[in-house]
Amino acid sequence: MSKLSKLHSRFVDEYLIDLNAAQAAIRAGYSAKGANSKGAQLLAIVSIGDAVQERMNARSQRTQVDSDYVIAGIVKNIERAEQSAKVVNSMGQPIFLETPDGDLAPSYKYDATNALRGYELLGRHLKIFTDKVDHSNGDGSLAFKHMSNEQLDERVAELLAQVGNDK
Repeated sequence: MSKLSKLHSRFVDEYLIDLNAAQAAIRAGYSAKGANSKGAQLLAIVSIGDAVQERMNARSQRTQVDSDYVIAGIVKNIERAEQSAKVVNSMGQPIFLETPDGDLAPSYKYDATNALRGYELLGRHLKIFTDKVDHSNGDGSLAFKHMSNEQLDERVAELLAQVGNDK
């Protein structure tokens, strides 16, 4: 790996804080005015990209936090949200509730929101979910092929409005 300048090295240090290239560029001493493009330019430099990756790999090794750790955590939380683990107190002992019959039973809680969120994260990791838009007429031909310029302008405006609403 080639030696980085002090400014480039500082950018790498700052980038690893929050993985925000524009903010890292500003914190490293570059102008705020062009920080967005400067951050992207800096990350495109091979030696900087290599330094970032090397440091991220070292941090992953040091902390033992890698994709396996993250996936295991997601799975653990899905299982917990789906009642596969009993509710426990701060000492790790199961919490018991009285049933209508007067018996004691371990407490379980179903958390659909977090279970589904975990599945969503796993699905995205596995690339199961993709955001695809069908621009065809159903017969394989493109729908906009037969539109007038005015119709195309209207459709573009609709799509831009949708994109603006997603932000």
